[in-house]
Amino acid sequence: MQSFFDPAILFFVFGILAGSLKSNLEIPPQISRFLSLYLLMALGLKGGFALAQSGMTTEVLISLGAALGMAILVPLLGYLTLRRFLNGFDAAAIAATYGSVSAVTFITAVQYLDTHGIDYGGHMAAAMALMESPAIVLAVVLANHARQKTTFANGPDASGSNNAPLGRILHEALTDGAQLLLLGAMLIGVLTGEAGQAAMKPFSVDLFKGMLAFFLLDMGLLAARNMGKLKGQSVWLLVYAIAGPMAHAGIALVLGWVLGMSSGNVALLMVLAASASYIAVPAVIRHAIPEANPSLYFGMSLGLTFPFNILIGIPLYVHVAKLYL
Repeated sequence: MQSFFDPAILFFVFGILAGSLKSNLEIPPQISRFLSLYLLMALGLKGGFALAQSGMTTEVLISLGAALGMAILVPLLGYLTLRRFLNGFDAAAIAATYGSVSAVTFITAVQYLDTHGIDYGGHMAAAMALMESPAIVLAVVLANHARQKTTFANGPDASGSNNAPLGRILHEALTDGAQLLLLGAMLIGVLTGEAGQAAMKPFSVDLFKGMLAFFLLDMGLLAARNMGKLKGQSVWLLVYAIAGPMAHAGIALVLGWVLGMSSGNVALLMVLAASASYIAVPAVIRHAIPEANPSLYFGMSLGLTFPFNILIGIPLYVHVAKLYL
């Protein structure tokens, strides 16, 4: 329960309450975008400074390999599960959303570990960046396959022109501005080392907690406004929005245990596996898979999974990782 009294978490809860009361409180989009970029830049610098101290060790390579494995496994498992009660397009879009990651969830988890004095590797920020794109690519491939099956079933006159060009999708996924900023800041952190860390401390450390609280207030408002999109949806989708991430976190726990990862790194891997994208993936999927219903993948990720992970999931995953590792 101690995590609920963290100021950043309380601002998130306050945002949900204000949004539920239909308050006119809102954060201008430009400020929200600035806060998002600041948090990613600060996180990248922190990870880069840590990497400069530790170097590219075996533990780093193992963690990155585990992250890449989860980035492929989670969307495939999600698609196979969702395909039982959804069409191929919606199943692919939701699988991509839950196979990718939420940077804000990860940043909140990092702050939680710092607050509780739990060690973790700065390279896990690179793991987050590594996990963002594979799910998008897999979803586009699965959607293109679904279109081909539909075209075949409808006869030769059916159009297959909606197939998304994989090269363009890859370019969008790999050159996303937020992801590039994270990786660029990490590289700068590695190159500048201790001197850079001392110089950037007032920016990347002292301001971080307050900026995160401000951004989570905005996320609380946004989450409250998206909860209404879940009304009338299948109960199985609502179950998946909670049970799916917990199952993904369980797989990450087992994988981390097998690979001998530290409890802090496993906790972050669990958070990444359990998180769902609500910015990068929906933006790409909306154009790549126009047949999918945005209210499903966006409403589920932001209206249910994101609040669950922020309020309950992160403390739960950290506790379980410490308990079993």
